[in-house]
Amino acid sequence: MNSRRHINGEIVLALALAFTPSSAVPEESGPSALVETAPVATRTVTESVATFGMLDADPDEVMILSLQHAGLIKRVWVSRGQRVSRDDALLEVTTAPDARMRFLQAQNALDYAQRELNRQERLLQQHLAGKADVEKARQSRDDATAMLDSLKRRGLENTDEIIRAPAVGVVTRLDVAQGERIQADTTALLLAAGNHVIARLGVEPENLDVIKPGATVTITPVFGSEHKVETIVREVHGMIDPATNLVEILVSIPAGAFEPVVLGTRVRGEIQLESRDALVVPRSAVLTAAGAAYLYVARDGRAQRISVTKGVEIGELQEVRGALTSGDRVVVSGNYELEDGMAVRESP
Repeated sequence: MNSRRHINGEIVLALALAFTPSSAVPEESGPSALVETAPVATRTVTESVATFGMLDADPDEVMILSLQHAGLIKRVWVSRGQRVSRDDALLEVTTAPDARMRFLQAQNALDYAQRELNRQERLLQQHLAGKADVEKARQSRDDATAMLDSLKRRGLENTDEIIRAPAVGVVTRLDVAQGERIQADTTALLLAAGNHVIARLGVEPENLDVIKPGATVTITPVFGSEHKVETIVREVHGMIDPATNLVEILVSIPAGAFEPVVLGTRVRGEIQLESRDALVVPRSAVLTAAGAAYLYVARDGRAQRISVTKGVEIGELQEVRGALTSGDRVVVSGNYELEDGMAVRESP
């Protein structure tokens, strides 16, 4: 009988131990969160600088049309901004009387010099003049010929002269008006070659250390953004424009890239800087508090908060710099409820 009671007592003790409250078995303390994660990846990224500016005539392809002699602007056929074709009439100029007189005098001087040369050659044949006399007369004739040719090239041969366009282009500046009296060597107008244009862009001075000639640029009209042209930086200037506080850069535009070319068209430039390898994460992984960026990494079942610096955005990916390595698992969903060190459970 005592033996049976002893056995029953052991059974009761075993059952009591089996139903001991959970406090006797250690469990994970504190709350946990169900999250989704994604790996940190390495990608080649290219940073860019956005700028704005306008299309302008290529300064290396602008023709200066000057009036070679004094005169009166009898007629003006063009205006600023007008497109012209080769040989189109631009201006009509009446030669000034004193300039015309110089031409007539040069013409008479040549006639006299030629007659004198002929006379000296006859005298030489008659042994009445020496070779030196003939050479002197020939030199005078040649000098008179050169003077007359020079005046002809300056347009003094005719009383009225028509100035014509030397090539297809756009009149970018007009400095004379009908009825105006002008002096010799006066600039009448500037003619920009039709298909030779550049983009003038303004960049912040602090970006000059990363923008170099030869950098790739994508040019897009501000209005009509479906048309894009990929080209390169041609020049980087070294002075801040006091009107804009920006530094001007010139970008080459391939011939025919914009048809028709409209000088002054506002454009946007995306300047590509050097490519580099960088760590990227989904954009949803990066949070911001008080202007500082951070994210959570799931390590050993815990959420670890890591401060990061944001870089280039690539679609839905964000370049980040911080205490991360490729392959780390960052929290992309459920991260708003996390705290540093909080237990996490990754969704399957």
